[in-house]
Amino acid sequence: MNEVDPHQLSRVLDQAEALLDRLEQRLPPARREPDWTAHAFRWRGPRGLVAVHHPHRVELDNLLGIEQQKEALERNTQQFLHGHPANNILLWGSRGTGKSTLIKGLLARYAGAGLRLVEVDKGALVDLPDIVEPLRGRPERFIVFSDDLSFEADDASYKALKAILDGSVAAPPDNVLIYATSNRRHLLPEYQSENQDTRVVDGEIHHGEAVEEKISLSERFGLWLAFHPFNQNQYLDIVRRHMENLGVALNEESREAALRWALTRGSRSGRSALQFARDWAGRELEHTQQASPGS
Repeated sequence: MNEVDPHQLSRVLDQAEALLDRLEQRLPPARREPDWTAHAFRWRGPRGLVAVHHPHRVELDNLLGIEQQKEALERNTQQFLHGHPANNILLWGSRGTGKSTLIKGLLARYAGAGLRLVEVDKGALVDLPDIVEPLRGRPERFIVFSDDLSFEADDASYKALKAILDGSVAAPPDNVLIYATSNRRHLLPEYQSENQDTRVVDGEIHHGEAVEEKISLSERFGLWLAFHPFNQNQYLDIVRRHMENLGVALNEESREAALRWALTRGSRSGRSALQFARDWAGRELEHTQQASPGS
């Protein structure tokens, strides 16, 4: 039997170890158990659920002009927290009207009652079965939150969302709901040509296959909450509330400035109201500080 050259064996082992190191670097990192003491989480693909220890806190009482939507969202969430039947919800409508902010506000109010929020980007919705499985059987109640959804017809995440909402062979956990926001009622682009296939049969409207496919996704949400642009008075009320929270009063000068701000933005939205309030309050407080003695 030929003796093994120890130097050659050492080189082979070194090469094998280097190869294993390179392979290990290409493997996805092992998923760690989430810190379940957190109130909010993000899905980070190979890393799994990652705790968010400093979530954006929003007080529901500061959200004005959307009282009916707020009431419906809270009612459904309370049913869910009490273990009663509740629905997945689609919040759809104009940009900047408080859709995602309203969902974040639920966490500030109901985290003490066991509510938890799991944020999932649209592109990660294909992982929904993997996302909800670790939540199954836990004592907390989880809202899977996906913001600003919009799909193309061939989007794989669109089909994954349909399956998890209603249509998969695996039953979704009873401690998980999905709340999603979108600027589109049916989450998919709608084209005029698709409506040409719509027909009337015995007085009933029957949509074409393309339209039916798009409606089938949004119909899997048990509740639809619509958000519309604010009128001028609602917009000014929102500006006033934000400015009060920032320590500045709304007067005639700032009122006119707020209206001009909305005109330049082309939107009387809650988002533009907050942005104006920050800009105006910041300038006012800066001016006051500079004008005070010893500043």
